[in-house]
Amino acid sequence: MATFTKINDFVEAVAEKKHNLGSDTLTVALSNTAPASETSNPTADGNGVLANVTQISYTKCSARAITTSSSSQTSGTYSLVLTDLTLTASGGTVGPFRYAYIYNDTATNDELIGIYDYGSSITLADGETFLLDFAATTITLA
Repeated sequence: MATFTKINDFVEAVAEKKHNLGSDTLTVALSNTAPASETSNPTADGNGVLANVTQISYTKCSARAITTSSSSQTSGTYSLVLTDLTLTASGGTVGPFRYAYIYNDTATNDELIGIYDYGSSITLADGETFLLDFAATTITLA
């Protein structure tokens, strides 16, 4: 199973009203470049925007928009639940990729939320699918 890591800048972006997680469009960006190998590490403080991610080509990849199942708060704890997303290669290969970033496509600078590290590179052959399993609760703020 992939490891999820929250992007540090996400916390500041929430506090400064850059995200409306209940209604903004969240999207997946795929990369095969380790964050620390980027020109500006997108997981480092001050770099948490999509422009700092080296993305793969999506020409033969299905839609990457994520569906929000629920966005709610109970007793001071907020939970964002996302619907799992299946990516499909159509007309050729997709990848390789190892990292799947979640970013806010509505926000002005495409602010990053978090990253999944799958541990090794993945390439989808034509017709193959890949499930991004977001688990029961993707993000909890307390």
